[in-house]
Amino acid sequence: MSENDSAIRTWGFTEFVRNGVASGNVYQDIPRLDGASDAVVSIEGRRLVNFASINFLGLQHDPTVLRRFKDAADVYGIATGGSRATQGVCRPHQEVERLLCEATGKERAISFASGLLANLGFVTAMGARLSMGRGTSVDNSDTVFVLDRYSHWSLFKATEHLEFGKTLVTFRHNDPKDLERHLERLAGRKVVVIFESVYSADGTVAPIGDLVDVCARHGAVSFVDDANGFLVYGPEHRPFAEEYRAMRRADFVMVSFSKSVGLEGGAVAGPADAIHAFDVLSGTSMFTAAMQPPTADAAAYIMRRLMDDHSVVDGYLARVADFRRRLEQTGCTVSPTRTYVISVFIGKGETAEQVRQEFIERGYLVPVFRYPAVKKGESVMRLMLNARHTEEQVDGFVQTLAEVRREYGF
Repeated sequence: MSENDSAIRTWGFTEFVRNGVASGNVYQDIPRLDGASDAVVSIEGRRLVNFASINFLGLQHDPTVLRRFKDAADVYGIATGGSRATQGVCRPHQEVERLLCEATGKERAISFASGLLANLGFVTAMGARLSMGRGTSVDNSDTVFVLDRYSHWSLFKATEHLEFGKTLVTFRHNDPKDLERHLERLAGRKVVVIFESVYSADGTVAPIGDLVDVCARHGAVSFVDDANGFLVYGPEHRPFAEEYRAMRRADFVMVSFSKSVGLEGGAVAGPADAIHAFDVLSGTSMFTAAMQPPTADAAAYIMRRLMDDHSVVDGYLARVADFRRRLEQTGCTVSPTRTYVISVFIGKGETAEQVRQEFIERGYLVPVFRYPAVKKGESVMRLMLNARHTEEQVDGFVQTLAEVRREYGF
């Protein structure tokens, strides 16, 4: 017990945890893995088939990728030694940024240690006010940020200091007409419109072309958070090719490397001068370190591979389509947009936690999303097929889902 325990009690943490655990809104304890995150994980000595991992292609386990990481560690070490501003970056960081420009069609890119830091840095830079003397100054503190209401927590966290209704506005999810209504009201202001490509809770895809067109008509800057779709969608033969073709017209694109690439890190690509200014103005590049150098080198290798060899993702998406079909056949209510992000609707939070525990008892680790990840009173089980799952593991999960659904009535 802390000597200052009586003071800390004022913050209400004890009641929050007690009531949260009782209501199913807070885990009694989070899982602790005994080894690497993979299609099967070990937790407290138990092996569980894992449907909770976001690095779904499993390329971080590829022997060639591991060898690249180890070789880069020998050359560059395992730490950056400081921020971009104090020491600079390694060649692997530059290669990641170059490949991102190639993939997105943008002029310049800047990488960060995580996607969250990329989003926070972008918002900070676009609304920055700074004077360094000798004409080196900028004042965009009057910028209005207009966010899709389903935007990621990191984006709302980055904008929480703004005054809602004045410098922070939200528009209805994936609704270009509602966006246009707001931009008409904001005529003459500096406006940044923020939305995602693929939304992580329900897998919905933005009408990117329509939203970018609305921004262009009203002189607003467009920013697409492509954390979930990067290097998964885009090629003409894959789903949502039209939306991804339109993304190349957006002003800025943010990506996370933790999904398709399977490694920690994020980046923002856009106009050269703006991205150059972000080195100073983002804060998360000047005051935090970048990705570990060997991580950046391995990420660049995976990016190049996915860009050159479409078979890896094509094969994965084919399996996802079959997995989704089988989930729908169980009678569950499944998110309708046919992305690899598949949510099964459960219902109330108490039921959701019981369902999660039931799956653990039966040998499966599944993530359950409740508020604030989804609307209050709702809960979903978000499933991501892992490319390393065997057909036997998938068969067992589908059968278990059907049984658990009958037992809990969702």
